[in-house]
Amino acid sequence: MSSALTTLPADPAGLVVGGERITQSSVPQHPHIFPGNGQPNASIVLAGPAEIDLAVSTAWDAQRVWTALTADRRRDMLIDLADVVHEHLDELTALNVHDYAVPVSYAGTAHLLERFLRHFAGYADKPHGSSSPVSGSHDVNLIEREPYGVVGVIAPWNGSLVVAASCIPPALAAGNAVVFKPSELAPLAALRFGELCLEAGLPPGLVNVVPAAAEGGELLVRHPGIRKIHFTGGGVTARAVLTAAAQNLTPVVTELGGKSANLIFADADLDTAAQLSAHQGPLMQSGQSCACASRILVHESVYDAFAEKFLAIVGAARIGDPFDPTVNFGPVISDTAAHRILNTIDQAVSDRAGELLIGGRRIGGELAEGYYIEPTVFGNVDNSSPLAQVETFGPVVSLIRFGEEAEAVQLANDTPYGLNAFVHTRDLARAHRVSRQLEAGSVWINQFSQISPQGPYGGYKQSGSGRTGGLDGLHEFQQVKNIRIGMS
Repeated sequence: MSSALTTLPADPAGLVVGGERITQSSVPQHPHIFPGNGQPNASIVLAGPAEIDLAVSTAWDAQRVWTALTADRRRDMLIDLADVVHEHLDELTALNVHDYAVPVSYAGTAHLLERFLRHFAGYADKPHGSSSPVSGSHDVNLIEREPYGVVGVIAPWNGSLVVAASCIPPALAAGNAVVFKPSELAPLAALRFGELCLEAGLPPGLVNVVPAAAEGGELLVRHPGIRKIHFTGGGVTARAVLTAAAQNLTPVVTELGGKSANLIFADADLDTAAQLSAHQGPLMQSGQSCACASRILVHESVYDAFAEKFLAIVGAARIGDPFDPTVNFGPVISDTAAHRILNTIDQAVSDRAGELLIGGRRIGGELAEGYYIEPTVFGNVDNSSPLAQVETFGPVVSLIRFGEEAEAVQLANDTPYGLNAFVHTRDLARAHRVSRQLEAGSVWINQFSQISPQGPYGGYKQSGSGRTGGLDGLHEFQQVKNIRIGMS
């Protein structure tokens, strides 16, 4: 593997709480394993009860300092942070690769962090409220939007910088402080971002970064000092989060999993559709993404032609060292995940859920010590099968035939999830018509998923509630107050 793997510091990666790096905590450290070779590359300090308490209390102190600043000063400080992030994009990108072995060719989330910071900095000094007449009265009626105070943000291992980008800038612009909990499996880039917040001059404690296992996450959710939680992850954990949050009636925003449909109509540009489908399906992050388009619905008249092009691209994937910029397919997160995914493949073959067209095996040879699974495609899949209904979270996708447009929509919506949907067509009327019938929070026409600070992102059904991005994303970190001044 690349010599870049030797660039991590030998000291334990400590928590960022207040203005300090905490390198000793109340719970054992976690050995971080690099999925590309199965070897430890860092020791991670985890947050326990004492550290969570300290992070929350420190955040409240910082939040009072933050809101005492003028709005234009807070705006400028967020812009300064964006400048610092820009100066460290290469470092953050490398740490992202170290985190979970996402190929560097796909590891562009540090740029996303900079863009969200610049966008939401502009909201810090913009009107957050309004006024409205009151029927039957000349009273002054004010509708204010105020910060919650301290919010908790919980990120999954496959998206610590994405979640940091989509949640921390709007939370700060709204006037909050943040306790950010990345997964213990992938905290390195997030911890460095916490340090950059201090280097940029933000009040110490305004952004605390506390890697923790499930127990630490539960402590954060149950903490009485946390006024709102934003959770990104899977449905099973989300149910535990919602149960824990009920203790204090803490409001929760969830961005959860998906089984996204990718509709290929007969008039689509098949070359472009095949390229984008390979990227959005098994290749990007080895399918370990809530936005993975794992159900590819293809019109029966172009099914064979599309499948040929798609399989050629998938079969030509460059697999190897994630630090090699020519590599576009890396390992899955752990040996446990590899076994789970391989069991899913074996079960689909046993159930005859579809025809195995390519892949399906663990990769050996010089990659045997890593957690590499071949990009895997099943054809003629039954949409009611577990293969098509249960989120695999790995490089496994299904090709499904459809006839009429109505059938495509019905198949696409026949899932408990509704995060993303994708449509490939040259017919503008169809694009509008179909996108409005699809039960998904985001519909991408002739392109792949591109989260942006201007666009609200979130799910329908069991893919979550609430939004990040856009004005909706800002409002998630604000609570509404009505002030009425009697003028009679």
